[in-house]
Amino acid sequence: MVGAGPAGLAAAAQLRAAGHDPLVIERSDTIGSAWQTRYDSFRLHTIRWLSGLPGMPMPATLGPWVSRDDFVDYLARYAERFAIAPRFGTALVGLAPADGCWRLSTTNGELEAGRVVLATGACNEPQIPAWSGRDSFRPPLIHSSDYRRPGPYAGRRTLVVGSGNSATEVAVDLASNGVPVELAVRTPPGILRRDIGGIPTQPLGIALRYAPAKVADPLAAALRRLSIPDLSAHGLPAPKRPFSLFERSGTIPVLDHGFVSAVRSGAIRIRPGVARLDGDEVVHDDGSRSRPDAVIAGTGYSPGLDSVLGPLGLIDDRGLPTVGSRGGDDRIAGLHAVGISVPLSGLLREIGKDAQRLAHSIPGQKVTAGSHYR
Repeated sequence: MVGAGPAGLAAAAQLRAAGHDPLVIERSDTIGSAWQTRYDSFRLHTIRWLSGLPGMPMPATLGPWVSRDDFVDYLARYAERFAIAPRFGTALVGLAPADGCWRLSTTNGELEAGRVVLATGACNEPQIPAWSGRDSFRPPLIHSSDYRRPGPYAGRRTLVVGSGNSATEVAVDLASNGVPVELAVRTPPGILRRDIGGIPTQPLGIALRYAPAKVADPLAAALRRLSIPDLSAHGLPAPKRPFSLFERSGTIPVLDHGFVSAVRSGAIRIRPGVARLDGDEVVHDDGSRSRPDAVIAGTGYSPGLDSVLGPLGLIDDRGLPTVGSRGGDDRIAGLHAVGISVPLSGLLREIGKDAQRLAHSIPGQKVTAGSHYR
């Protein structure tokens, strides 16, 4: 098992319940490390009762939208409950089939395993575009993964770049604390209410997950018209085919819990996307320029598996593995992936289902994802 986040923990727990004895390796020194570094105001995008891992629902005391710290604590308690003790400080750097098994090259030597489960997540490596002029750009520029709280940005004109949930949530966090903020958007996103009258919209994503675009597009567009004001005058026209936009780009719709009102009030001003950087200035796609005191790039992540799966031809053009929780054909027998996806229906819900499918797909075998070092 590679990874000790929600996917690795869920898969390990399900395999253990099925009578297997998985070894979990984790590159960091803690469980759920990626979640621990989210910004202070972070809350799960998915409703609590659809976000618990198999065998241990989240307690109602955590509220409907679980905070970062409560979720990290939940992961630690989950690992303790199912006796999952990862081997920390061990990163996977290479993978190759060898004599009916898999050889894993790690930062702590080599492992051999009959089966390998990749559970490293789809948001593993922060990505900042290679903008022209970046090397000589003088204002501080960070990825949203390094943003923690608005305090350091007080009184500083801040440009957030991106149109996904990370970018919009960071912009809202800044704006709601009085920071002058602009959001640079190249492709206007689909926007959904996180909940309507206290009813979460996540079940809609579950219902539409396998719907054809000809059905999902008009439904999603109608819901937007009914629940989200027209933001065209503010620079955010609604996409005509929101479901197709997700299928094409893999970008989850923005789940609104303050973004729309901040844009309408002018607390967040929308700018065109970033074309290049020039000294102290940002040049936008329409040729206009801005002069921010700081830039935060909410420009997404990659799974970071290119060097591991690329040589095997098991990666798609988004960097996602082409193996799933059921394994695959003979050439990838024994290689699985859990939770490395971007689903509309909610990642944590799908992690649980992936983990259960994985455990059911390998009955009566011991899964020792690494039996010894060489």
